[in-house]
Amino acid sequence: MLWAVLSTEATAAADRAALECVAHGEAEALGEIYDRHGRLVYSLAVRILRDQGEAEDIVQDVFAQAWRQASRYDPARATVLGWLLNLTRSRAIDRLRGRKARPEPTADDTMLRDLPDSLVPADEQLAFAGQAAQLRSAIDSLTTLQRTAIELAFYEGLTHAEVAERLELPLGTVKTRIRQGLLTLRDRLAGVPR
Repeated sequence: MLWAVLSTEATAAADRAALECVAHGEAEALGEIYDRHGRLVYSLAVRILRDQGEAEDIVQDVFAQAWRQASRYDPARATVLGWLLNLTRSRAIDRLRGRKARPEPTADDTMLRDLPDSLVPADEQLAFAGQAAQLRSAIDSLTTLQRTAIELAFYEGLTHAEVAERLELPLGTVKTRIRQGLLTLRDRLAGVPR
């Protein structure tokens, strides 16, 4: 998945160790995981929901679920970051689907969303901006079909079948393009030329 390419092996090992501590009831370990990945979880929730308040609720729900279900985590299926982002994506999409008709955001809402978070230290903002730029560059290097299919699946929460219908392509083609695109992203972010 897309988030699998964002986690280094050292971070993944530290996350697994911390989550094991969480499974044994150590709250500090959950704080460590939150400090490392809370912004990314929040960013994904905001990207999907386009609402900061709802995104904050999702972050709280995801880390509460991680606390309750840490012992169920399976490292063979995903990195801790991948697991957290999958929980985030699922909860955000459920929230999207459960929404009733709501008014469109106003221009003031859009301006507020674009303001930088003054509580995050400048060095962390810079590091996060660098990672975001690297990810954007990697996404821009994908073919148009790969990029579109990945964006529809991950940011709009469409199933592969819905993506195929929207793009008027066979389901197998869409699945292949998404997989190839994710592999390309993983390699580009790992510095492997492709």
